[in-house]
Amino acid sequence: MKRILLIEDNRDIANMLFDYFECLGLTLDYADNGELGLKLASENTFDIILLDLMLPRMDGLTVCNRLREQGNNTPILMLTALDNREDMLKGFNHGADDYLTKPFDLDILEARMNALIRRYRGTVAVTDLKFADIIINQKERIATRQGKNLLLNPTTYKILEMLCKKAPEIVTREEISYQLWQENEPNNDVLRSHIYQLRTQIDKPFNSSILVTVPKIGFRLERQYNE
Repeated sequence: MKRILLIEDNRDIANMLFDYFECLGLTLDYADNGELGLKLASENTFDIILLDLMLPRMDGLTVCNRLREQGNNTPILMLTALDNREDMLKGFNHGADDYLTKPFDLDILEARMNALIRRYRGTVAVTDLKFADIIINQKERIATRQGKNLLLNPTTYKILEMLCKKAPEIVTREEISYQLWQENEPNNDVLRSHIYQLRTQIDKPFNSSILVTVPKIGFRLERQYNE
């Protein structure tokens, strides 16, 4: 049974989602402010977090950012009435995996939730993926470089996994977009934001860069030293 955490201060929306998820047989935990939501998310295990952007006590971006800083990689789907490009990109840059504007269709919400959960759970593998000094434990969904844990959300983890499987070959933008969103591909800014998040984890803290952008085509991993 899927367990969902809803962090939303609008009681009408919360009640609507309670009724909808109850009919689906899902378990829903609830917080009406950011501080309580962060506490519940930190102390419990959920399949997905539905997170409002505008919250009392602590806003959704701060909640999202703190969870990622803790190493919590539970999928986060942001729910917000703010639909401009800047707010959407802020959400992705703070570690959100997807974004849905209010009012939203419940069937679309369920479909996006299920896609994120499937991506997060992935396929359990018995072997690690390795390229250069990157190691991915697919069973535990943990990635390291030079022995240091990389703080990846489900989306950036999936991108790194794809890159590592094909390294040093190129993974095209189209391949990444299809694997992440199938036919519901967002604009290029969203993918660019996720690549930026990934680069801050696997390149910026280290002396050499490994993630290479191939202009107008895609991305690949490249060894920068002799083994």
